[in-house]
Amino acid sequence: MSNVKERLNLTAHPARLYTKLENGEVICHLSPRQCRMKPGQAGFCRVRQNENGELVTLNYGVSVQLTQEMIETEAVVHHSPGQPILSLGNIGCMLNCDFCHNWQTSQVRFVKKKDIQRYTPEQVVETALNRGIGILSWTYNDPVVWHEFVCDTARLARQHGLLNLYKSAFYISPQAIDELHEVIDIFSLSLKSMDPTFYRRVAKGRLEPVLEGIKQVYSYGDRHLEISNLIVTGMNDSMEEVEKVVHWMLKELDETVPLHLVRFHPDYKYTHVERTSVEFLKKARLRALEMGIKHCYLGNVYEEHEGLNTSCAQCGNVLVKRFGLQTQLVGINEAKKCKQCNRPTPLKFTKPRTQIPTPSATDRFEKNTSFLWNQDINACHVILENLSSESRRVVSRQQAEKVIQLSPGEQWRFICSKQSNEDKGVELFYPGDVEVKFVELLDRAHYPV
Repeated sequence: MSNVKERLNLTAHPARLYTKLENGEVICHLSPRQCRMKPGQAGFCRVRQNENGELVTLNYGVSVQLTQEMIETEAVVHHSPGQPILSLGNIGCMLNCDFCHNWQTSQVRFVKKKDIQRYTPEQVVETALNRGIGILSWTYNDPVVWHEFVCDTARLARQHGLLNLYKSAFYISPQAIDELHEVIDIFSLSLKSMDPTFYRRVAKGRLEPVLEGIKQVYSYGDRHLEISNLIVTGMNDSMEEVEKVVHWMLKELDETVPLHLVRFHPDYKYTHVERTSVEFLKKARLRALEMGIKHCYLGNVYEEHEGLNTSCAQCGNVLVKRFGLQTQLVGINEAKKCKQCNRPTPLKFTKPRTQIPTPSATDRFEKNTSFLWNQDINACHVILENLSSESRRVVSRQQAEKVIQLSPGEQWRFICSKQSNEDKGVELFYPGDVEVKFVELLDRAHYPV
């Protein structure tokens, strides 16, 4: 029996998608691994195991702290631009990438009890509704291993008018994808390489199931899909590798599916190299466009560059201007068409739910603190805790001010990022009975513990 359950005080929850064998063994059908487990054994992910001839999941409702981010955080730019999301991550993974940015949660042996919390589907949905957030994002380590909780919560969220976004490396079975199709609205899927050896050696998985899974989502025809390719220094940072990804997308998907070329930072077992060259990303983007991709974007790049913007495919007019995670709708008219040529845009829009409170003359702020950007760090998570038995308000100031309201005893976590070349950092003003902590973000998909 794995000691993960005891070490992290986890509770078994019935799992789906498995076969029971006569000898008490089970076969898990959640991922292409098809893990076969004797009683007491866990699968590759370490959070699904055989208990007395039944498959159980150990991470149902087990999560890192809920975090408010922007939809652009998840390499999604053609759906609900600029809208806030409620990001949720758990523990475990169906892969074990040498360069994993979230290894402290994806690899269960490194998970610490202090870094996990527990939520019910009802609590997640209630949090989103109370915060005026219209999209749940299943993300960070990878939501595949959280399948039962994702499906249950996403279904409840839909009943309350919320959308669901699935950010994943997609090492998952066809049966599980069919179940996701029932509840997920937006898929942001990572294609790490077109090299089978890369997947076997670096990610500890196989390429073909990932490709088939992406094609399966595309074949539905009724779900939003965007593809990201993390360009890892010294592994897949060549034009030939990028061309292989583009060629596959043009052959198996189509030229309108957005492609994100994402900058890597050294992490986990792969720390002896530099971050991905931004100049290479720019050249690779131009090559993808030359080959026929209509919309190719740069990820984890904080500068003014056309690779962050969305432009009209007909006339070239800039529709959405971006800097990092900040979004401005600049070339779209009231009919949601291009201002210049009046053609439909590739964007899907949702009505914002967020009602942003404004600073009040009655707010009391005994303290203020700031977090300054530098060459390597252009984003952070802000963690707030209200130690009072009364509601409190915190003001976050960058190029504009926003107010965060905290219920008695509430903890809240949200992202801040660099908004322009002139933006020096974020400053917070808060009462003395509110605790504030800043945590560096090395890239937009990173969850620091």
